[in-house]
Amino acid sequence: QRPDGKSSYPMVMLLHGFTSSKEDPIMTHLADGLEKNGIASIRFDFNGHGESEGRFQDMTVPNEIEDAKKVYNYVKALPGVTSVSIAGHSQGGVVTSMTAGELGTDKVKAIVLLAPAAVLREDAIRGAAYGVKCNPLDPPEYVEIFGGYKIGRNYIKTAFSLPIYETAAGYQGYACMIHGTGDQLVPYTYSERYAHLYPNSELHLLPGYDHNFSQNVTTATDIAVHYLTKQLK
Repeated sequence: QRPDGKSSYPMVMLLHGFTSSKEDPIMTHLADGLEKNGIASIRFDFNGHGESEGRFQDMTVPNEIEDAKKVYNYVKALPGVTSVSIAGHSQGGVVTSMTAGELGTDKVKAIVLLAPAAVLREDAIRGAAYGVKCNPLDPPEYVEIFGGYKIGRNYIKTAFSLPIYETAAGYQGYACMIHGTGDQLVPYTYSERYAHLYPNSELHLLPGYDHNFSQNVTTATDIAVHYLTKQLK
């Protein structure tokens, strides 16, 4: 989405979460809010999600990072793009932080992490794959979880040793974390840890809000839009 009448603009990549898609309300609200503030955005489906090719079973956090880098290279080369920032929800928040860490501070203007699911590494170590028990040292070919989704062996093996915060630390630019204190999937303490990692950061804790901010999605997205508008314009 591009703001009307603008020949140049900041660009924000929007990264959806686990089992979600580019049409997630968090993503679409962000895109619309950014457009109203003169900021462009790009939404896309990770491999195995939405309209993208590939099996969900073959998706891993590392190959989602590779997807994100491909999109980064695409938008960076577009005419009129003055800077690139990244915002992501849940697993997309983890991918946002790690992609920014791998690219480096000079290549990413700002990041926003909405309920970043950094708990996924501890879940894998405990052998608790989205509520289904398995042996993380020797996982099966796949584990069937909610909704009939299957997470593959490689997802569990890579999550087990995923250097989330170590990689994320490679980025030291502007960062904003938004998390509900009522999030029972990913405790808000994971966002607090990100806040300690980033010296130029803001942390917004929403009292009682769940993982998807279902109490009022726009409360979370408005904070993100305001933050990005402040940093990018």
